[in-house]
Amino acid sequence: MRKVRPALLKGFDQEFLPQEQLQFNALVELIRRNFERFGFLPIETPSAERIEVLTSKGGAEKEIYALSRLAAEDDDEAAAKGALRFDLTVPLARYVAMRERELAFPFRRYQIQRVWRGENPQVKRGRFREFYQCDIDIIGRDTLSYLAEAEIPSIIHAVFHEMAIGAFRIRINNRKVLKGILRHFDVSDDAATIVLRALDKIDKEDERSILAELERQGLSAKAAGELYRVIASRRETNETLELLADLAYRNERYEQGLDELRKMVSAIRQFGVPETAFAIDLSVVRGLDYYTGTIYETTLTEHPDIGSICSGGRYDDLASYFTNTRLPGVGISIGLSRLFARLKEANLLRPIARTPAEVLVTTLDPDSLERYLRIAASLRAQDINTEVYLERAKIGKQFEYANKKGFRIAITAGPDEFTRGTVKVKDLAAQVESDVQLDQLAARIKHMLNPKAH
Repeated sequence: MRKVRPALLKGFDQEFLPQEQLQFNALVELIRRNFERFGFLPIETPSAERIEVLTSKGGAEKEIYALSRLAAEDDDEAAAKGALRFDLTVPLARYVAMRERELAFPFRRYQIQRVWRGENPQVKRGRFREFYQCDIDIIGRDTLSYLAEAEIPSIIHAVFHEMAIGAFRIRINNRKVLKGILRHFDVSDDAATIVLRALDKIDKEDERSILAELERQGLSAKAAGELYRVIASRRETNETLELLADLAYRNERYEQGLDELRKMVSAIRQFGVPETAFAIDLSVVRGLDYYTGTIYETTLTEHPDIGSICSGGRYDDLASYFTNTRLPGVGISIGLSRLFARLKEANLLRPIARTPAEVLVTTLDPDSLERYLRIAASLRAQDINTEVYLERAKIGKQFEYANKKGFRIAITAGPDEFTRGTVKVKDLAAQVESDVQLDQLAARIKHMLNPKAH
């Protein structure tokens, strides 16, 4: 038989050992728990959507994977009309448009699923072609209060505070302010996207190259320098608000954006987000063709090289391609696969507090199998994860298995222990063993697993 070389596709190669998968799952559960704590409800959408749905916003065709079968029939609708989703926002728009009569608005949803995107994979930067996104959105019908935008930083703060990966800063800007600034410098609508894209590289490229790009888009050297200094400088929130108030950029869009920023900052403080955890940052420029108001990016203070760990913003009309109902919203996304890869590389992941492999019941005497199974069943009934070693093997091999898999406790018992109504309980980390009465076994193990709770 011909052997096939076991290998993974480039960009589809985020595959973990069990202990790493447990760490990844723990992050998923932490994020899910915090989303639900704020009243968000779960949804899932199919992995594949109709092509016209995914391309409704335009501009994403190069990143979309179409469906096909190796032996598809001519009338296979999925192969002819389907493609894998490249984000969770477009499927959400389709979902809300199809179900708006059944949903309660404001609709607060979270979604944790895989997406597929035909980008150039960069494993060291955590960029993959298949990855998990963790999204929340608050969607209104016709209107949505600015308080929804102000609540988002409190959710971001809750997630990353519990994740305990170091100090972080939620960087906030407003697209109306950005557009108002560009209007002051007479940047045309055609050039605005390129200018903002250049400003978005302030943290990645040197000043000279960015100024050169601004001048290529028609700005004078003086205007390019002034624009760069305003956008690139870092200040505390109140100082930035004072600067924006003092600047002579008086136009309607700028004034509206500045008013929104002031209200946002006041409300964020009411939501209890610490002053050290957020700041207005004029260099946050993301979502140029999509977001219409507040925009967010979150970065780790001690590890800026990791880049944004959570981003999003406000949009005025979620589903205009699918319905005439106006559905404004605000949302954020955590690219969990990328985040996990970068946190692992930076050694910022905490060991998991509890693993499925907690207690191993070893089997010394094959004739006592039923007794071993009863011990395991009694522990599981007390919410203690327990496995019975079912293969015939010497006790040394069973302990080797326990250590390799990460069990914390091993139970052994032979005819003498069963006669006395006891078992031997071994703490595998401390290498300490003691005799325990069977009727006290569950309580003893719970104390060993979580001594602070007892």
